[in-house]
Amino acid sequence: MLRASRDTVRKTLPAIAYGLASIAVLALIALALAGPLYRFGFFEFGQSVTLMRYAAWAGVLMLLLAIVPLGLALYLGGVMRAAVACGLAMVLGIATAWVPFSWQQTAQSVPPIHDISTDTQNPPAFRAIAPLRAEAPNPVEYAGEETAEQQKEAYPDIETLRFQRPAEDVLDASVTVSQAMGWELVSVDADNGYLEATATTPWFGFKDDVVIRIRATAEGSELDIRSKSRIGGSDLGTNAERIREFREQLTRRLNG
Repeated sequence: MLRASRDTVRKTLPAIAYGLASIAVLALIALALAGPLYRFGFFEFGQSVTLMRYAAWAGVLMLLLAIVPLGLALYLGGVMRAAVACGLAMVLGIATAWVPFSWQQTAQSVPPIHDISTDTQNPPAFRAIAPLRAEAPNPVEYAGEETAEQQKEAYPDIETLRFQRPAEDVLDASVTVSQAMGWELVSVDADNGYLEATATTPWFGFKDDVVIRIRATAEGSELDIRSKSRIGGSDLGTNAERIREFREQLTRRLNG
């Protein structure tokens, strides 16, 4: 009877394992589609977040449910395909749950702000981009002193850039770097040293607007850059990272 029970389990395990793996695959696909469904207008942002949450919980559930059949498959032997399928379900479950979890961890590690500027006292103002943000949840105006204080504490390295190069050279290099970073140029005002562009995130297609102001100084020129999200209370550190990447590429280009 014990042998018959073991044979029954061996016969049942593959179906269970394949079912768990299939659901884990679907959860991963749902997670991957959350961004494009919002980006191309099929879902509202809240719906995409909900889809991500359900996908993550499905991934966790498949991870937990696959433990027992995997142990049985390894213990009984003779059902290696079932063991592999359970292992796949666990790996996919971890991958699916990790993305929302990492977002949550990042959100907890950075301040809940979305307007970052190298000059928080007199931040560059959006001009040509202002009409494009008319219906954006986040207003075009600078977020204020509270945001400035949170930025200084979280991103003390975000400050005005200074170069021993003419403002014209810095503006030309800024245009080149902006294009290299994939930003969509909205306006370039060479007379006033002003550049405005829009950066689009790859997965969800979030629109973040960037304004660069360049002014001549006795030593050369100084550059201030501001990056602001159109939607969301927290940018998960994206705007600060964008400014850092721009700073690094611009400095390399001007020094090169």
